[in-house]
Amino acid sequence: MLELQNIVKSFQNGEEIVTAINNVSLTIEQNEFVAIMGSSGSGKSTLMNVLGCLDTPNSGTYRLDNKDVASLSDDELSKIRNEHIGFIFQTFHLLPKLDVVGNVSLPLRYSDVPAAEAEERALSLIDKVGLTHRKHHKPFEMSGGQRQRVAIARALINRPSVILADEPTGNLDSKTSYEIMQLLTELHKQGQTIVMVTHEDDIAEYAQRVIHMKDGVIINDK
Repeated sequence: MLELQNIVKSFQNGEEIVTAINNVSLTIEQNEFVAIMGSSGSGKSTLMNVLGCLDTPNSGTYRLDNKDVASLSDDELSKIRNEHIGFIFQTFHLLPKLDVVGNVSLPLRYSDVPAAEAEERALSLIDKVGLTHRKHHKPFEMSGGQRQRVAIARALINRPSVILADEPTGNLDSKTSYEIMQLLTELHKQGQTIVMVTHEDDIAEYAQRVIHMKDGVIINDK
């Protein structure tokens, strides 16, 4: 499903060129649950950005659902992101003026899905994450765990090929983290492919495969 071959990603930092990903090759199959770990500066976040088509590699090949995405235009990358990838962020990235239904259905505004169907799909996912009783609440009226559930429902609205979760429990207490990881585990059991960046060993244990990065390369994959 996700195939990276000899990916290199560098950044200009003043007069210095920093290589964040150094010749990384990686394959992630459909319905895998993969955790990517590493210290700050290891390259894990840059790798996640490449997988999510948020960063374009300097060289190498990236195939998503058999599409070569490494050389696509910005508009084509945006279309790929909207149709194939669901994002879950540590800071939720919800729009404060929209209620739960509005936030969950937001990605469908950029598709051809009719408004009535978009709302129906949103309400179904809101129920799936256990927030029907909060469907008309704004983000500031909810706890961190509830906001992350909204973010998960939003990530699922376009029926993505893969969910990319960047530190999904980073702003949550241990009890709420457990609840969120139970929800992600259930989605995985239902067939969802999940790739998650985390620095917490106990969170990584929920994944079936753990990749460790250091200095832009994969040092362990099991």
